[in-house]
Amino acid sequence: MGNWPGVTVEKKTGTYKKNKEIKLTDLPGIYSLSPYTLEEVVSREYLIQEKPDVIINVVDASNIERNLYLSTQLSEIGIPMVIALNMMDVVERNQDKIDTEKLSQLLACPIIEISALRNKNIDTLVETAMKTAGEKQVHIQSFEEEVEELIKKIEDGVSALKDSSYKRWYAIKLFEKDEKAVANLALSSEEEEKVREIREAAEEKYDDDGEGIITDARYHFITSIIGKTVKKGRTGLTNSDKVDRILTNRILALPIFVVLMFGIYYIAVTIVGGPITDWVNDTFFGEMIGENVAGMLESAEVAPWLSSLIVDGIIGGVGGVLGFLPIIAALYVMMAILEDIGYMARIAFILDRIFRKFGLSGKSFIPILIGTGCSVPGIMATRTIENDNDRRMTIMVASFMPCGAKTEIIALFAASLFAGDKGWWFAPFCYFAGIIAVIISGIMLKKTQQFSGDPAPFVMELPEYHLPTPWNVARTVWDRVKAFVIKAGTIILLTTVVIWFLQNISTSFEFVEFSEDSHSILEAVGKVIAPIFAPLGFGHWAATVATITGLVAKEVVVSTFGVVAGLGDVGADDPTMVEYASSIFTSVSALSFMLFNQLSIPCFAALGAIRSEMNSKKWTWFAIAYQLLFSYVIALMVYQFGKVFILGEAFGVGTVVTVIIFALMVYLLCRKSTTKKGEVKRAVEVK
Repeated sequence: MGNWPGVTVEKKTGTYKKNKEIKLTDLPGIYSLSPYTLEEVVSREYLIQEKPDVIINVVDASNIERNLYLSTQLSEIGIPMVIALNMMDVVERNQDKIDTEKLSQLLACPIIEISALRNKNIDTLVETAMKTAGEKQVHIQSFEEEVEELIKKIEDGVSALKDSSYKRWYAIKLFEKDEKAVANLALSSEEEEKVREIREAAEEKYDDDGEGIITDARYHFITSIIGKTVKKGRTGLTNSDKVDRILTNRILALPIFVVLMFGIYYIAVTIVGGPITDWVNDTFFGEMIGENVAGMLESAEVAPWLSSLIVDGIIGGVGGVLGFLPIIAALYVMMAILEDIGYMARIAFILDRIFRKFGLSGKSFIPILIGTGCSVPGIMATRTIENDNDRRMTIMVASFMPCGAKTEIIALFAASLFAGDKGWWFAPFCYFAGIIAVIISGIMLKKTQQFSGDPAPFVMELPEYHLPTPWNVARTVWDRVKAFVIKAGTIILLTTVVIWFLQNISTSFEFVEFSEDSHSILEAVGKVIAPIFAPLGFGHWAATVATITGLVAKEVVVSTFGVVAGLGDVGADDPTMVEYASSIFTSVSALSFMLFNQLSIPCFAALGAIRSEMNSKKWTWFAIAYQLLFSYVIALMVYQFGKVFILGEAFGVGTVVTVIIFALMVYLLCRKSTTKKGEVKRAVEVK
């Protein structure tokens, strides 16, 4: 168990590589066993209900005083525990000293110094945990004598606790009036009255509620332990503090963040990923695979329809998606480096200053940030938000950021319609458009009764800066790239084959080779739906079909264009692709198309995550409806205003309607909130 939030949002189980009989369960990272968030509920329920053999409590040694709070709670459960003092390399660098042996005696459990970053002492930790598993957790007196006596009275006064291995923990929870923790205890009315009398007498004496009394007693105990075991070797600002004076500066922080994100997307799409992607599409999938496979099929006298399916459908469609893998990988590498050095945590803190001005919390940005890799884990990360209204709202907007799949669409348009130096702005623009869309949605939704209320207080721990570890970066990138490739070989392959059949079967159910007037089923369906998207500037049937198939997986948008145009084996900036894209889109309609696909409902997997996290059909359908409506309105305004002010076209009926919609949106943004505004709490930077 790691005791910092955001490490994990659901429990994950695996086996120890050196001993397959050992099962390890990674629980969500938490600071406390108090169930304020869903991740804390998951961790606490597992510990109480599943009763593991031993707990490995991973403690940040560089912030040991704050991290021991959870350790004192875990010691009360009665399950054997081993403390892993992580980040000891940081402790040594700061010239601090921790008397591990004495700390182990005071906490009555084994303590192993480790460095997860350098894989130091991990085997020793596991061996110690195996030995500890069969032992009984020794009780420690973590409160002052008077509080201990109150807890003992509750233990003795409640019959349900007498034979329970968790009796001390339950007694403390009864004293704290933690109704969720003691819901399964069948207390008689007499026992409830007795507990209430003990608690109320203590609250009157200490002038605090039960939970406050216990919290104060814990910190008093922790302070006492720290004074006996920890010696600080360095005073003043650390190197991280000095760097943060610049990177989290109230004035400089945001410009630095903007420049960094612009640089990352520019490098990934234009400098590094772009040329490699062109080679993969043109040479690898085009000449080396596409042409050779086509030649072999022709020599083998394979049926034309099967040859077309393999070359144009599978190789063209899936190859068109995989061709953008270099761009995705380059983006993942740079984001993983920023994450590993500790900067990504600062972004949430920086943006809290902006978000809070609009009634949002920086805590909402953490799932949104995670969503830049994939929307599914981003949506799942909303479990860290304790406020239900803020959590639902974050689920609805978490997919607004361009994930790896949407980056493919960005790269396609950046290369084909904004080629050369003209397209340097397109990819970064889409990233910041996502942030702006989140803010706009947050303002409008917060002013409704369903999402009203002050933003949740945001307290986060900023890790020390350190050089990126190649292994950590490589593992992060590999996990994401592997998921991308697996998706291409399964969902995208299947969808591409279906699209090919619909594109090559006519409405009279006869096989037809691709042509602009082939009258395929796909074209017929696309033309029926096309009028819906015509006001957005992409009323061509191919663009419409790509939008609809993108609901399965956003990567399919790219493969759809490759299949329906028969251009799956050419690069995005190939003259043929540029000519085809230009026949469907203008620069303004391409931007409209991109924003609609970026802001509308995500892929099927993300929709499943929304359904799971909302835990309500009503809220799930509300989220889907909002995303569709919001994306349509934004795309409508971009196209209708863009064609007038950028392309120089005349005002039309569509533009007039858009002006009315724009005025309505301004009203929704500026209107008075439906609730009273309470105290707004600022983000607290913790180090």
